[in-house]
This record gives sequence, C-alpha cells and structure tokens, in this order.
Amino acid sequence: MTRALSAPTDSPPVAETITVTAGPEAAGERADRFLAAAIGSLSRSRVKALIAAGAATRDGAPLRDASEAIRPGATYALAIPAAIPALPVAQDIPLTILFEDAELIVLDKPAGLVVHPAPGNQDGTLVNALLAHAGEDLPGINGEKRPGIVHRLDKDTSGVMVVAKTERALRALSEAFATRDLDREYIALAWGLPQPPAGEIEAPIGRHPADRKRMAVVARGGKPALTRYATTRAWGAACALLRCRLATGRTHQIRVHLAERGHPLIGDPVYLRRTPAAARLLPGPVREGLLSFPRQALHAATLGFRHPVSGAALRFESPLPPDLAGLLQLLNGNAE
Repeated sequence: MTRALSAPTDSPPVAETITVTAGPEAAGERADRFLAAAIGSLSRSRVKALIAAGAATRDGAPLRDASEAIRPGATYALAIPAAIPALPVAQDIPLTILFEDAELIVLDKPAGLVVHPAPGNQDGTLVNALLAHAGEDLPGINGEKRPGIVHRLDKDTSGVMVVAKTERALRALSEAFATRDLDREYIALAWGLPQPPAGEIEAPIGRHPADRKRMAVVARGGKPALTRYATTRAWGAACALLRCRLATGRTHQIRVHLAERGHPLIGDPVYLRRTPAAARLLPGPVREGLLSFPRQALHAATLGFRHPVSGAALRFESPLPPDLAGLLQLLNGNAE
C-alpha cells in the first residue's frame, strides 16, 4: 500500500486529498475500513460519511459504496474537507490548563461551568472557552473546528477533565473511558458515616420513574453501576470525607449511589431532599455552614490515562478548590 497527499484545492474547500494504492493484503476489505486504517486520523464512520458525500474515488471514478470490496492495485483517493467553524462561539473564559499538546487538553474545571452548550446554557460553557483557547490549533472533529468532549463533569462538580483536539484522540480516549482503562478518583463529602467505612455500592441506575430530570437506583431498565469508596476522614457520625472510584460511568453515579445508601452529598441540590438527621450531630454554626453549601461537595481529584497517540502514562491531580477546602476547615475547627 502506498499513500500520497495532494495540495488543497479551492472549490469545494478541501484540507487535503489522500491517495492510497491498495496492496494484495487488502483484497476483499471494505472500502471505508481500508481508508480509515490507511488515513489513521479519521474514524470509519467519518470515512463512510465522506464516501456517501462523493468525496472518494477509485482509479479516478466515483466511489459511492462504503462497503465495496477493495481491489488490489487500484488507487483510492479521499478528499477531506477543511474544518468549518464550530457553531458555538468562542468566548474568552479563563481556564486552568494542566497539560496540552497537539492531541488533547487536560484542564481543571471549576464548579459552576457547564461543559457543553444546551438549552438554557447556550454560551458561557467549557466548549466556548476551549474554542477561544485553542483557536486555530483545533484541526477539526467530524469536519468541525471543535473540541472533542470525551467525558463530562456536572456543572457544579469541579476537577480534572480531558478533552480531545483530534479525531484519533477522541476515538482512543472514548474507548479508554468506555472500557475503564484509566485511573479516576473523586473526593466527596457526604452526610453520615457509611458502613462499612470502605466498600462497594453495586446497583443499576436509570431515570427516576417520577422525575425524568433525576437518576435513581431502579429495579428494572437501568444500567449496571459500581462505585468503590473509602472513608478517609470522619467527624463522628455526622459526615465523612470519601474517596470514590468508578468501575462504571453512569450519570450522577456517585451522587445517586451514596444518596441511596442514606449518605447524600453535602450541598447536593438534586439528591439531598431533606435536612439529614446527621446534621443534628454538629454544632449550630458548623451545621448551618454545611446545610447552606450551594453545590454538591464532589471533586474529580485524579485522572490517569495513556496518551492516545504516544501511549505514555499520564496522571494529573487537582487540589480541593477553596469552597470545599473551606468546608473542611469549618469541620476541623469546630466539629472535632
């Protein structure tokens, strides 16, 4: 197999045209799979879409069928369009960048920052901030100049996130998250003292049957979910500082599992439904400080994974943000 690049053309806008001559080992392989493997930076679904759009040729003739069997000795060409500007607008929002290269960005997300534009949050999001930060360094994902969101943190959860800048990084990192081939640890401050102090919570999670905006442990129709936790500090039976690791990645998983066990996170606006009995075990000022905390006390403290291209082991840590550190100071100064 040989491969060549041609210069970009003017109309339609094309970033590059990749030409590949098929060797005998490719005989019978699907055209989209063959071209995706030859290019390396595009997913098979993206190549399939480009073939359907008329961007591929075989020996100069249009190639329309992505499932067509490869013919050894034939020359295949795929015109890759230039990335168009992403729909979200770039906004100059300060970011704490922990690491960045041509493939990915690792950042420390503050609480209060929504990850992706959505109804009710069309701007002021992490994506808007990344578009301003990365600018022309974004080569494009699925033909758009945009960052690839590999995983999400809730708006009011702080901590380490990784974002892809290229299709191949997005593909590899998404696979790592799907197979849990990474190291991810959260710090949580919960009401009460879990028993046992360390263990596992395994219970399926799905949409709450009466409130579709909430998740819940459900008897049927949910997805398997497993959370491992360990208590690192306790203030009597009033509250506990936990380290949590996810064996699965369900929406609101830590929040739902701990609430189901009777240990909702301090400040959780969704799963802390009433004043917990454990709050009565704290002195008045401390109790009021914890009850008035305005967000779930959850922080993504550690993220470790292999670089999607080099394979190098990467590990990043985020210290507790000032608001969570303040809760611990309040407890340590008044509740021991």
